Amino acid sequence: MIKLSKPLTLLLASLTYLLGASIPAYLGEPFQATPFILGFIIVLFAQLSMNFLSETFRPHNEPLIENESPAKIETLRNNLLYVSIALLSASITLTYLLIANYQSPVFPFIFLLISIILYSIPPIRLINRGFGELTLAVQIAYIIPSIGFILQANETHRLLTILIIPLTALGLAYFLILNFPTFADDEKYQRGTMLRLFTWQRAVPIHHSLIIFAYFVFALAPLFGFSFNLIWPAFLTLPFAIFQIIQVRAIANGNPPNWKLLTSTALIVFGLTTYFLTLTFWLR
Repeated sequence: MIKLSKPLTLLLASLTYLLGASIPAYLGEPFQATPFILGFIIVLFAQLSMNFLSETFRPHNEPLIENESPAKIETLRNNLLYVSIALLSASITLTYLLIANYQSPVFPFIFLLISIILYSIPPIRLINRGFGELTLAVQIAYIIPSIGFILQANETHRLLTILIIPLTALGLAYFLILNFPTFADDEKYQRGTMLRLFTWQRAVPIHHSLIIFAYFVFALAPLFGFSFNLIWPAFLTLPFAIFQIIQVRAIANGNPPNWKLLTSTALIVFGLTTYFLTLTFWLR
């Protein structure tokens, strides 16, 4: 169950939520503890339910757990479905409490629910259509920090936008990288990953473009009236981003891959960039 919960996605969702919640205080909004806590629970429950639902509806020809009997696997599928429904129900109930008691906008929560349904549940199930990585990146790097921000400020702000657009690009690059080590199995089971959709020839330049675009947008922040002192911590991960591009290029040129190093680098770029920005706003 722990592996199927995908702890890294829960960690990244937590980081981006904290980022979104940290910005309003810098803009002069008073910190609201109860909406913050309820929103954090909603985000974690929603993300966990999406992770479980994606496994619940995994095609039966793919191994959910290695070396387990079909009966036990079917029992696990049913249990994951029940837990997912309970988590979603709890998230919806907490969302109602937020809206009723704090007049919180409902739209970001609707987008969160839609992304869960589109990503995980048939017949659309974007995780098997080559757009699961994009949906996951948008949810974690765009929708979730927006929820954290709106629960504190009750509106959006262009500072939030200038941060979460490049973070979404870095998130998409990270989830695209996760396709590389599993490419052989994805081919075997005919999984509709983004890497298989675009092929290696297109995916590699797309990956590089996402990294370059992210730091280019960060660099443009002063043109929108924001001090570079707010943004510069994002560039602390630039050496890792360059190293990530070098690794992908080397693999594309036929060099032996080090998958653990590559995936760790991609996680560092996305995760640490979010963490450094979050720390900057909380300390201010």
